Amino acid sequence: MKSTTALPVLVSRVVLTFALVGAAIVAGHWLWQFYQVDPWTRDARIRIDVASVAPDISGLVTQVYVVDNMPVHKGQPLFVIDRQRYEQALQQADSSVQAADAGVEKARADVLSQMTLLAQARREDERDRKLGTLVPTETLEQGAARVRQLAASVAQANAQVGQATAAISQAIAARNTARLNLERTTIVAPVDGVAANVGLRPGDYLSAGHAAFGIADESSLHIDGYFEETKLEQIHIGDLVSIQLMGSNRRLEGHVQSIAPGIEDRERTQSGGLLANINPTFNWVRLAQRIPVRVHIDHAPSDIRLIAGRTATVIIHPGSAHTGAPHGGERS
Repeated sequence: MKSTTALPVLVSRVVLTFALVGAAIVAGHWLWQFYQVDPWTRDARIRIDVASVAPDISGLVTQVYVVDNMPVHKGQPLFVIDRQRYEQALQQADSSVQAADAGVEKARADVLSQMTLLAQARREDERDRKLGTLVPTETLEQGAARVRQLAASVAQANAQVGQATAAISQAIAARNTARLNLERTTIVAPVDGVAANVGLRPGDYLSAGHAAFGIADESSLHIDGYFEETKLEQIHIGDLVSIQLMGSNRRLEGHVQSIAPGIEDRERTQSGGLLANINPTFNWVRLAQRIPVRVHIDHAPSDIRLIAGRTATVIIHPGSAHTGAPHGGERS
């Protein structure tokens, strides 16, 4: 009687053991696949391109039209630098052009005057030579010398015309530069976006080429996910991506736009001898390198704040190439 009741119990225990072992194998395989093979990462950030707002001229800031975190449009005036000073510089350049123009006219008048004298001297010299022995030799020599002298004066006058023409070209170029500088006293937004880190005030002095603040280009918002190199085989350009921002339960959709062509090799440094300088130490524990993958955000609800620097979790769906995605270059 005991043997008949013990057999079902033994069978049920064996079945339960095999079921638990099978479940553990399935769970272990799933965990291995999820953490070691599937392309996903919690190490992702929202990134945005920032356009530098730097003046092309130096001077005191006289007017500021923007405040921090203010939306701006391309071509919108942002601030003005010392317009009055550059207006005076343009007026001075205009005066220089007028003076150079007058110099050209004077040089041309000198050429005409010298050519008239030269023609007269040649006629007199020719007349004296036709008279033959009636004109003293000394007078003939003086006439010929005067012709040569006036011919040299004409050549010199023509050279002065060339110099005056070059001077007027330089004056016109200086005036064009002064006009361009005047136009650039008003600094405008280079892109559509949001003015970031604006601390500019009237009275501040700015030097040419030094950034005053930046404009975050909202059209360039994207996700940079840093994936282990062991997962790169599963990632392809155009694959669909699910994005979840930290602190939000909503998911965004996107696609893989590009994969970075390389990362810095920290085991190799430059050497003065132009030869490779390799770190002689070797760590036996080798960690997988992380490769940046750029993800384009396809749909972003307006009520979600996509702020550069926010942390995100990125899950790539291999084999789901996004055929409608712009593939403009497979690597960036």
